[in-house]
Amino acid sequence: MANRRATPKELPDAVREAVERTIQATVGGAQNTRDRTRDTLDELVKTAEAQARDVRERVREALTELEERRPATQEDVSALRKDLRAITRRLDAIEARLPAKRGSSSRSGNGRKAKSPTRSSKVAAARSAAKRSSGSRASRSR
Repeated sequence: MANRRATPKELPDAVREAVERTIQATVGGAQNTRDRTRDTLDELVKTAEAQARDVRERVREALTELEERRPATQEDVSALRKDLRAITRRLDAIEARLPAKRGSSSRSGNGRKAKSPTRSSKVAAARSAAKRSSGSRASRSR
């Protein structure tokens, strides 16, 4: 009976049933494929986002490093000079308010105030004192 041929009247129903069975059989497989594809795409998107964050961070670090290594411009040097002049003026004002040192007279022999040494002469004196002390240390170590 299995080999029985369908009559023309039964043929459209038989074809319809065969198509429905085929569709039902493939629907489950298609859903599995769709779910696997969706999972794969989700993983791909997560990986791409993580890599984009890494690249973004590396670019920020590179820009920061470039900014740090950038040579000083004329504007930078001018700003530094301006700041240095302001600091020098403040230091001069502070030094002017300091009391005079004991043991040194504030007046010279001619009755006028003795001029205080300039900062450059103080620096030069400190350097020569440092050279003398380093030289005496070297002779003592021999």
